[in-house]
Amino acid sequence: MRISIATVFSLSIALFAVSGNAEETRPKFPPDEKLNVPSLTLTDEQFLKGDTAGGVPVTLTGELRFPNWDEKLPAVVILHGNSGPVSSIGARWAALLNKMGIATFRLDSFGGRGVVNLMTDQTRLSFVTRFYDTYRAVDVLAAHPRIDPSRIAVLGYSSGGTTALYTSLRRFQNAHGLTKTRIAAHLAFYGTCNIQFIDELDVADAPIREFHGSADDQTLAAPCRHYIARLNAAGKDAVMTEYPGAYDGFDEPKSVPNSMAQTSRNCQRREEDGKILNVATNKPFTSDDACMELGSTERYDKVAAEAAQAAVKQLLTEVFRLN
Repeated sequence: MRISIATVFSLSIALFAVSGNAEETRPKFPPDEKLNVPSLTLTDEQFLKGDTAGGVPVTLTGELRFPNWDEKLPAVVILHGNSGPVSSIGARWAALLNKMGIATFRLDSFGGRGVVNLMTDQTRLSFVTRFYDTYRAVDVLAAHPRIDPSRIAVLGYSSGGTTALYTSLRRFQNAHGLTKTRIAAHLAFYGTCNIQFIDELDVADAPIREFHGSADDQTLAAPCRHYIARLNAAGKDAVMTEYPGAYDGFDEPKSVPNSMAQTSRNCQRREEDGKILNVATNKPFTSDDACMELGSTERYDKVAAEAAQAAVKQLLTEVFRLN
C-alpha cells in the first residue's frame, strides 16, 4: 500500500493539532484535592501526658491546593481560629502562598467533630487536641507524592496561631509521633501565650515567628512578647513582630467586633501533672472561670497586614529555598 508524501504531511499536521489541543485543555493549575486526616479527639491530660490510648478516633479533612504542576513542592498547613475554616483569612493566605509557588493545605479541625465554631463555647474541644491534629496533617502531607516532606511549615491565626506556636515544643513532637518529619517553620498570628507549658523553652530547630497587634484585646500581646523573649534568651530562633495600634484580626478585611466571643486574655495558666491550671485559683482551668470575659475588637489594618505578608514571604523564601 502506497502512502503519498502529502498524506504523511497531513497526518503529521493532524497529530500535531491533537497534541496541541491536549495541551490547551490541560488546566493551568492542578485540581484541588480533599485529603482525609486521621486524628484523635483528646482531653488536655491525654495530650499532655502523651497517652492517646483513650482518644476518640476522628477523620478530619482539608483542602490541598497546588500552585503549579511541579513535583516535590513546599507546603504550608493553614490552621483556622475559633470561628472555624469559613473565615476568609485562610483563603487569603492560601492565595498569597500559592502565588509564591507554595502548596497550601487548609486543615478543618471542626467539621469532622460536628463543631461549627468555638467563639462562644470553648469547652467543646480541648485546644491542645488541635496540636495533635496538626502533627497528623503534616504526616499526611509528607506522604503525598507531590509534596517535599522536608519543606512543610505551619501558619495559624487566632487559636490556630496558638497551635502554630506551641507545636514547636520538642516534647509534644516526640510524644505524638512527629519524629520523621521536621516542621520547617512555625508562623503564629495573634495566638494566646498566657500559658506556661512544661519545658516550654525546648523547641524544635526551626524558625518561630509571632505576629501581633499591640492593641489586641482578644489575645494580649504582652504574654507573647515575654515568651518570645525567653526563647531568645535560650538561644532559639524566635522573633515577635508587634504592629502599633493593630487589633486582633488585623490581616482580615472582613473583621468585625464580636461582643459574645469568649476571651481568656486575663487568665494566667500553667501546666501541672497533665492538667492546665488557673494560676489564680490553682485549680483546673475552665471556660467558666471568673477571669474569662466576653467581647473583643477585631479590625483590619492594611499597613500591618501588608507588612506581615512581606515578612512571611521573606522567611519562607529563605526557609524553602525559593528562586
